[in-house]
Amino acid sequence: MVKHYYISNNLDELERVEKELESVGIKESQIHVLSDSAADVENHHLHLVNSVFQRDLIHSGEIGAIVGAFGALFVLSLAYFMGWTTGPIGWIPFVFFALIIFGFCTWEGGLIGIQKTNINYAPFQKALQEGKHVLLIDSNKQQHSAVKEVIDAHPHIHAVGVSNSNWGVKLKSST
Repeated sequence: MVKHYYISNNLDELERVEKELESVGIKESQIHVLSDSAADVENHHLHLVNSVFQRDLIHSGEIGAIVGAFGALFVLSLAYFMGWTTGPIGWIPFVFFALIIFGFCTWEGGLIGIQKTNINYAPFQKALQEGKHVLLIDSNKQQHSAVKEVIDAHPHIHAVGVSNSNWGVKLKSST
């Protein structure tokens, strides 16, 4: 799936675009709107990006897990090379301590991520603050032409980026 990003300042037009996209076979679950005015988006019967996905919880949690894995590896390596595991207590306390470090770092990464905008949506912050709305459309290769045809019929909606999976947004032009 490829995610296409379009910007508009008109929710009425985005509502029409969503209906047209659904009429050409794009599912409701593939169309979302990112906006600072959630109530207005809901009033237009558009699908707002889930608030959890607007935050950087997953990405920051993954970074925390990587840091935690290195921390856990450090604890286990230190215990092994210092010879602490050969005593009567063995590996058990060090494994538990390594698991605690891993879990804590993952948890802390998630907490940091809750406070930050999703890394994929950060390029659109300025446009959102200006009262614009970002239309996100997930499409597969067979649906690209249908999406392009619908969007081309709406000159006030501007393509601003595209992303493949979780590789980040490639902006087409400044927002």
